[in-house]
Amino acid sequence: MQSSRPAGRTEGATGEVCQILQKTNALEFGAFKLAGKRVTPYYIDLRVIPSFPDAFHVVSDILEAAVKTELGTESFDRVAGIPAAGTPFASIVAFRLNKPFLYTRQNLRLRGRERRVEGVLMPGDRVLLIDDLVTTGTSLARAATYIKAEGGVVSDAIVLLDREEGGKERLENMGIKLHSVLKMSEAARRLFEMDAIDEDQLKTIMKQIKKR
Repeated sequence: MQSSRPAGRTEGATGEVCQILQKTNALEFGAFKLAGKRVTPYYIDLRVIPSFPDAFHVVSDILEAAVKTELGTESFDRVAGIPAAGTPFASIVAFRLNKPFLYTRQNLRLRGRERRVEGVLMPGDRVLLIDDLVTTGTSLARAATYIKAEGGVVSDAIVLLDREEGGKERLENMGIKLHSVLKMSEAARRLFEMDAIDEDQLKTIMKQIKKR
């Protein structure tokens, strides 16, 4: 798999991400329980991508390019990863952009400094949130709340994939703009064109998007 550096949400980036979803078997159909006891008929496991170095390299390139194109490196001071799936992607992007890296905890640490945000965060620091994907936005919203509680400023978040199930709107209500490399509807149509999913599976995904 050749590495490339597409700019933001381009047709090339969409195709590359969908090829990676196919080659890593990241997309599965069935009955899967998500956070909040919600059940979905399909699941996308982007946690597997770092186990494929070539794919991880390409996805990191794509996320880095999207940050530069849609936000610019001067619009934020620090990068925060969302546990657990977003942390590998966020750490790579922070390293490449020479930005300080943070990560949030899902639960309060009951020893040491008992913090929900790990890393150096100063009052007024503008923090870019990075996660692998967004569904309802719960994890990103929680992370933003923790960072704001420690004096940070959160106005933007970026993900590789938006499942289009209310996350964007939830974050907008908090004053946070969600940026995504591609939307699930776009990914589903491209995967169908690639014969990676059949017509029934395409309909399953589109029905889930409309259902919210």
